[in-house]
Amino acid sequence: MTTQGSAGFFQRLARGSLVKQILIGLVLGVILATVSKPAALAAGLLGTLFVGALKAVAPVLVLMLVMASIANHRQGQKTNIRPILVLYLIGTFAAALTAVVGSFLFPSTLHLATGATDITPPSGIVEVMKGLLMSMVSNPIGALLNANYIGILVWAIGFGFALRHGSETTKSLINDVSLAVTFIVKVVIRCAPVGIFGLVASTLAETGFSTLWSYAQLLMVLVGCMLVVALVINPLLVYVKIRRNPYPLVFACLRESGVTAFFTRSSAANIPVNMNMCEKLNLDRDTYSVSIPLGATINMAGAAITITVLALAAVHTLGVPVDLPTALLLSVVASLCACGASGVAGGSLLLIPLACGMFGIPNEIAMQVVAVGFIIGVLQDSCETALNSSTDVLFTAAVCQAEDARLASNALRN
Repeated sequence: MTTQGSAGFFQRLARGSLVKQILIGLVLGVILATVSKPAALAAGLLGTLFVGALKAVAPVLVLMLVMASIANHRQGQKTNIRPILVLYLIGTFAAALTAVVGSFLFPSTLHLATGATDITPPSGIVEVMKGLLMSMVSNPIGALLNANYIGILVWAIGFGFALRHGSETTKSLINDVSLAVTFIVKVVIRCAPVGIFGLVASTLAETGFSTLWSYAQLLMVLVGCMLVVALVINPLLVYVKIRRNPYPLVFACLRESGVTAFFTRSSAANIPVNMNMCEKLNLDRDTYSVSIPLGATINMAGAAITITVLALAAVHTLGVPVDLPTALLLSVVASLCACGASGVAGGSLLLIPLACGMFGIPNEIAMQVVAVGFIIGVLQDSCETALNSSTDVLFTAAVCQAEDARLASNALRN
């Protein structure tokens, strides 16, 4: 192939549908895992490099975008963070309630025979809140190094407000750096098909799905609740905002954001993907540059479902009676805990013992429930992250589009 031909080939790849390329990578990954396990394990390096690149660039992207957005914000220019935040909180609580209903309709039991692990969970809701507050005052360099998005957001907002009093040259420099980081992110995202090919091949080669069959009912309840939230609850919330058929937007978010989040299994790693989708949807940059990283930290509907379903599975296994007020209290606690779950793979599992503590379940047994969570995590955590991350874009887009429709309506009246 000539140099010119190679350039044309790569240009066609760059302009092609990313979703279609990801699906091709997925199918090829399954085929490779079936044909050659050693080759599939070796291909896992591609997936590791892709996720590593996303995690490396995401903290810098969040810092620069939020800082540039606030620094260049003009007086009187409106953003829509508050209604998005309300949707995040309502959506997470509705997900916890859905999980309670699903767990009572289809009670699951666990095989609590595994030994306790050496992981130390939070001792109470106060400790979760304390951890969030301590994250807010973290050293900015440490926040970037450890991908502490709460700390990054706080410092980015602080720097942004401080730089609003800076010179236009300084603001222009910050904006140019933000655009440069965004360009790097776009390059990384174009590598998603190759990365997902490696992730799928190595995951199937290492674990397969044989270990999941023993927990088939538990997985069905978990995934079923997440599907209800994704396809019923979220569309209802979006319809309330935009007053038209929400499903085209819902499916677009699941396709563009949910697919990559399913395989990266990290809300934090999927921040660049969500930023890219918001740009494609022509949403307000001042809004999504804050709402997307904020959503990766506190919009955790999938985590609320995981915490609730596994806690109630332990309750049903041990025969602990649960009344309606206690179930409602569990929904509130699970929602608050989910907001404290880290944006990395498996973050919600460590908060299950906190929910179990409401029912007097000792920590030794609760940690066995966590172990069960890690066993089914191949599918559970993937679905959880896909729901969490796609909802970040969905709610941001719904609020931005509702505001655009309101402004257009006012313009017509005038």
